Amino acid sequence: MNRQDKNVSHEEVNEVAHNAAIIINNQTKLSFRELFQRALKGDHKDLTTGSIGIAAFLLAVPMVLEMLMESIFAITDIFFVSGLGAQAVAVVGLTEAVLTLLYALAIGLSMAVTATIARRYGEKNIEQADVVAGQTLWIGMAVALIVGFIGLHFAEDILRLMGGSESLIQEGKSYTTIMLTGSITILYLFLINAIFRGAGDASIAMRSLWLANGINIVLDPLLIYGVGPFPEMGLTGAAVATTIGRGVGVIYQLSYLFGVAGRIKITLRHLMIQAEVCIKLIKVSFWGIVQFLIATASWIALVRIVSTYGSDAVAGYTIAIRVIMFVILPAWGLSNAVATLVGQNLGAGKPERAEQSVWRIAKYNIYFLLTVAVIFITIPTQIVGLFTDDQNVIKYGVDCLRYISYGNGFFALGMILVQAFNGAGDTMTPTKINFVCYWLIQIPVAYTLAKWLTLGPTGVFLAITIAQSIFAFIGWHVFKKGQWKLQTV
Repeated sequence: MNRQDKNVSHEEVNEVAHNAAIIINNQTKLSFRELFQRALKGDHKDLTTGSIGIAAFLLAVPMVLEMLMESIFAITDIFFVSGLGAQAVAVVGLTEAVLTLLYALAIGLSMAVTATIARRYGEKNIEQADVVAGQTLWIGMAVALIVGFIGLHFAEDILRLMGGSESLIQEGKSYTTIMLTGSITILYLFLINAIFRGAGDASIAMRSLWLANGINIVLDPLLIYGVGPFPEMGLTGAAVATTIGRGVGVIYQLSYLFGVAGRIKITLRHLMIQAEVCIKLIKVSFWGIVQFLIATASWIALVRIVSTYGSDAVAGYTIAIRVIMFVILPAWGLSNAVATLVGQNLGAGKPERAEQSVWRIAKYNIYFLLTVAVIFITIPTQIVGLFTDDQNVIKYGVDCLRYISYGNGFFALGMILVQAFNGAGDTMTPTKINFVCYWLIQIPVAYTLAKWLTLGPTGVFLAITIAQSIFAFIGWHVFKKGQWKLQTV
């Protein structure tokens, strides 16, 4: 071969290599696009085998979008009701405060349902998973009947107990009554989605909330303000729209539960009441409920401390926390994916894969929240300034974003470990850690730094970072012991 032939050969090789790189790059993009589409459509991949990263992605994408829909639900009514005046907004706020207790029940039960369904699915005991799903519907129905009875007969008393004026009670009693009597739609949205998540059908949970939210967004202005042929119902219209939206979402869920398309298929035999299964679900969910209430009460206590420094401090704190909670939705999606992966892999007798899933997703979560931290620490003024032009409010909001972001790496690890415990059915361990870190550490430290060391609201923000750091350390220490691998559900 002469020199010219060699040169031609090298050029050909380079060209082939270049074309191959383009092909590989295009295939990578295509595979990612296909993977994303599979996540949205719902993929029936066995989560106990294959790539942990792909399994996490298929679960996390619809879970992130599901949580986004939950957050939209929370602000839609406020957005449309605000045109009716401050008193109408206050009714929504007071009713939501009461519904927080219902959310605690729903979330606690959901933890138990997801853990149990995931375990049965990992064991390939699909029949028993169907039984658990059927019993879950009865538990939700029982709770809804109790809450509905209270709402039907004591709505005015509830608003009065919450500090509402007589005029507010008269304007808002129908709203509160409808929201409480229609609580079965709230419970079923939570519980049935927990069933789907446990079975790895996160995309169905996502689509049910898309549907519910879409209907609520459309009906809210129509029924509140009487657009076109719709009656003008005012504040009551908001409750009707929300309940209808959630109700349609539940019907969509049930069509999968009793149909043939989903992984879980309930028939009449699965609806036969099995007391043992119900009692076990309630036992596991108890600590999940307490876990949520501990965290909620802690945040209320922090707001109370911040409120002593004036409305500007509360406003800045509120804006910062809402920004944080919205931006970290992908982190919550990853943590929910951990619960399903841990449950299914423990059920499949693969505790080491379950642990590997936790560490792999924890790494992803830490990378993500550290990136968020860099942004929040670098440009907090611009972020908070999107919501207000009050310089005092901006100052408090900026401090809150910065100081809490310093602990983002620990927060990322802690939230993954909590859901790993919950996914294993060990809801007691994170409840104990919550109690120690939030009540015995966070609240006293916040008060000490704010009041005794005169740091003001900054002391509260620092206390959050300190508590999250200790939470992650304790969680890591307990998780490494491996007792969660022996948990039975």
